[in-house]
Amino acid sequence: MSTTVETVSAAARTAPAAVIVAIDGPSGTGKSSTSKAVAAQLGLSYLDTGAQYRAITWWMLDNGIDVANAAEIATAAAKPVIVSGTDPSAPTITVDGEDASGPIRTQEVTSKVSAVSAVPEVRALITELQRTIATEAERGIVVEGRDIGTTVLPDADIKIFLTASPEARAARRSGEVKGSDLAATREALIKRDAADSGRKTSPLAKADDAVEVDTTDLTLAQVIECVVTLVGEKQAAK
Repeated sequence: MSTTVETVSAAARTAPAAVIVAIDGPSGTGKSSTSKAVAAQLGLSYLDTGAQYRAITWWMLDNGIDVANAAEIATAAAKPVIVSGTDPSAPTITVDGEDASGPIRTQEVTSKVSAVSAVPEVRALITELQRTIATEAERGIVVEGRDIGTTVLPDADIKIFLTASPEARAARRSGEVKGSDLAATREALIKRDAADSGRKTSPLAKADDAVEVDTTDLTLAQVIECVVTLVGEKQAAK
């Protein structure tokens, strides 16, 4: 792990102000919107690691893999080829050359992704993919997920952990999906949190050296401004 991160620091990030930014937190805290906006404003690449886990989950479902069977998931994990585009203004994701940006956002994938992403073989493969992408981001990169600061890129230049109350998160998610039930959305988020925080391999957790930002009472613009300021301070100090 350390060798990979050192390679990121020493070899690939040639620009003086290049930084690796890890943004973690549960669903509904504003990770994606914040991460894309920060990357765009600062001229950095962007990676949505959750989309990669959704992509492999979608592939499993589409290919008849029993996602309740960890052994079956582990056996199939290396088969799909997942490619993530890192342009924050137009991030893309393909599986075996097919655009997966739409299919990975279905309710079926959402309900199964925690089970698939908890399988150690899946996490090992996707984590290595994430580190490779970070290594190749010469301008620097904003990487969002649930275990970036703790497991994927523990030596990231700056780590930010976004939080928000379950009520605020549910309201945001319900606003994204027409006709969704607020109470049901809240319960689903809490269930997802428990699954992600409780898994044995790379659980959702705040890194000891991460800056926690509670987004409950903040507008998206305020969250973006806060994170841009934190990253800018780190760039200025490099």
